[in-house]
Amino acid sequence: MSVHEPSPSASSPSSAGMAGVAGHRPGASRAPGMVPIVLRSMWRRGEGKFALTVLGLWLAVAAVSIVWVPRPLSETDGYHVWAAPSAGHWLGTDGTGADVFSWLMAGSRTNLLIVVLTVLFAAAFGMLLVAAMVARSAALASTSVVVVDALISIPTVLLALILAVPLGASITVIVVACGFGYGLNLARVARPTALLAARSSYAESALANGASGSRVFAAHILPNIMPVLSVQLSLSAGTAVLAESGLTYLGIGVPSGVPSWGHSLATSVKFINVYPLTVLWPGLIVTLVVVALNVFGDLLRDAADPLSNPALRSAGAAGSADAPDAADASGAEVAPGTAKELS
Repeated sequence: MSVHEPSPSASSPSSAGMAGVAGHRPGASRAPGMVPIVLRSMWRRGEGKFALTVLGLWLAVAAVSIVWVPRPLSETDGYHVWAAPSAGHWLGTDGTGADVFSWLMAGSRTNLLIVVLTVLFAAAFGMLLVAAMVARSAALASTSVVVVDALISIPTVLLALILAVPLGASITVIVVACGFGYGLNLARVARPTALLAARSSYAESALANGASGSRVFAAHILPNIMPVLSVQLSLSAGTAVLAESGLTYLGIGVPSGVPSWGHSLATSVKFINVYPLTVLWPGLIVTLVVVALNVFGDLLRDAADPLSNPALRSAGAAGSADAPDAADASGAEVAPGTAKELS
């Protein structure tokens, strides 16, 4: 599949939304040190501290739970069911006498795994769709747009129910159903930005120099849509946490016996009027994580945009000044005979 490519002899615009900063090479967006600059910009804001702290704690707890939890998950105490928080059970026990805190700790790594797999699936699927939607073939591009518009109307829950018939309740159902839906949405949102790069004057020059379509997409179009991609995927991560809870409650998500926040909610929500604390803890954790992921996505949109982040713009300008020649930095192929003419 062939798509338009920015010229190897000119700088390609970087886009954080519909358009980018003129004269910014794709290579500059990958300059070392950009990630710390973005994170520092987010940390300077109060909501950024909240989002990064919550997400950092989530990663830390998930890592610790691999090697240690306060009590074994298989341990139950029939004499202390629905117990209140105490020194022996920090968040109390559930209806089987199992330690709620231990199950929530172990569930953090399950939810993290689901989020990571869902985001990777959505990113890969979405990028394939974007590549088809900006293809030089008018028939392929128009057909892809129609197919995406048709499929995006399918509810994620309906797709999960269909997948649950052959697969049963499993993490695979959550990942495929959510990744499919989020990938469609990602492609639809990223398409306008990708078209700006694919149909620019840089593309005609690069095609004349013999650049391949796959190299064009990887070296030029993908860097231009990376800000849109990162923001959409961070928002999809928060939705994936909610989807896990909802699908597990319906019985088509995480299977019984596997710790997850949705499993803790599903097993205790029926007793909310009698033992509200057992529902409060997993509900509070899900709320904090989802809010943190959505705030992270909103802040990332601003922090990763050179137009609204002076520190990033300055670093990009410095990287461009120190970068090699544009032809080498862009990685575009040089047409046969060009080297001979130069020599």
